[in-house]
Amino acid sequence: MLVRGLLVGLLAGSVAGGFAFVFGEPRVDSAIALEEAAAAQTRAAPAEAHADHVHGEGAEVSRPVQKAGLFLATGLYGLAVGGVFALVFAGLRGRVGSRSDGRLALASAGTAFVAVILVPFVKYPANPPAVGDPATIGNRTLLYVVMVLVGLAAVAVAVATARRVSSADPWVRWVSAVGSFLVPVVAAWVLLPPVHEVPAGFPATLLWEFRLASLGTQLVFWAAFGVLFGWVSDRAARAVQADPARTAGATRTGGAAGAAVEPG
Repeated sequence: MLVRGLLVGLLAGSVAGGFAFVFGEPRVDSAIALEEAAAAQTRAAPAEAHADHVHGEGAEVSRPVQKAGLFLATGLYGLAVGGVFALVFAGLRGRVGSRSDGRLALASAGTAFVAVILVPFVKYPANPPAVGDPATIGNRTLLYVVMVLVGLAAVAVAVATARRVSSADPWVRWVSAVGSFLVPVVAAWVLLPPVHEVPAGFPATLLWEFRLASLGTQLVFWAAFGVLFGWVSDRAARAVQADPARTAGATRTGGAAGAAVEPG
C-alpha cells in the first residue's frame, strides 16, 4: 500500500504540475513583469537590485528552468503526500464504517484537502511574486502552519463528535460533525492576525487569477490522487477476493493482528 501511495502520488503530482504550468505560470510571468517594470522606474532603489537578483539577468535560476522544475516540485510533493496518505489510509481501513476502499480514499482525500489546503487558504491565500515583504516570510510561514494544524485538529474533533453522537438520524451526526469542525476553524480565522501585504496598484484581477490557479492546482492534485488511489485500491481488493489462497492468507494475517490488539 505504501508503494501504491508513492506511485499514485507521483502521478497525481504530475497531473497537478500540468495544471499549474497551463494556468499558474502565465500569472507568475505577469507578476514578475510588473515587479521588473516597477524596479525599472526606480533604478537607483534597492528594489531593482532585488528584482535583478531574483528574476533578472543575474537570476540564479532562470524562468525556463523554474518552469521545468515545477514538475519536479509537484512530483516530489506527490511522493511525500502519497506516502503519508497511504500510512494513514491503512490505519483507517475497517475503523470508519463499512466503506469500500475507493469510497474511503475519496472521502479521505477530500477531508485532507479541506483541512490542509482550504482552511489555511481562506485565511492566508497564496500570493504571486511582487506581493509580500521578505522580512515577514518567517512570521507568515508560522501563521500558515498554525492554520494547517487547526484544520487537522478540527477534522479530528469532527470525526470524534460524529462517532460519539448516538442518534440514529444521520443528519444529526452530520450537523454535529460540521458544527464541531467549524467552531475551532472560525475561531482561528477570527483570532489569528491578518496579513495584508498586497502593494497599492497591484492588479486585483491578476491577484485573483493567481490565487484561483494556486487553489485549483491543489484541488486537481487531491481529486486525481483520491480517484486514482481509490481505483487502484478497489482493484487490489477485488484481486484478493478472487484468489482464495490470498483471501485466506489475508484472513489469517488479519486474525493474528486482531488477536494481538484485542484485550483479554
